[in-house]
Amino acid sequence: MRAGLLALLLVMLGLQHRLLVAPGNLFELGELQDRVVRERDAVDQLAERNAQLTAEVEDLRSGVTAVEDRARSELGMIKPGETFIRVIE
Repeated sequence: MRAGLLALLLVMLGLQHRLLVAPGNLFELGELQDRVVRERDAVDQLAERNAQLTAEVEDLRSGVTAVEDRARSELGMIKPGETFIRVIE
């Protein structure tokens, strides 16, 4: 009877060791789950940025207005007869 209890105790200790201390334990699992959440958030943000960039590329491919707007805002280009005014804050 004592040998059976001792064997059972050793098995339980082995399982507890695996659960709490060994590689892949509960603490590491929690950290990995947190990391997965953070990585999913990063992926969602990147997917949103990709969608915005794709829309911008389509605008630039499909029309002259988008190219003109971009040239005006990024390069400071103006049309003949216009007056360029820069506001410095």
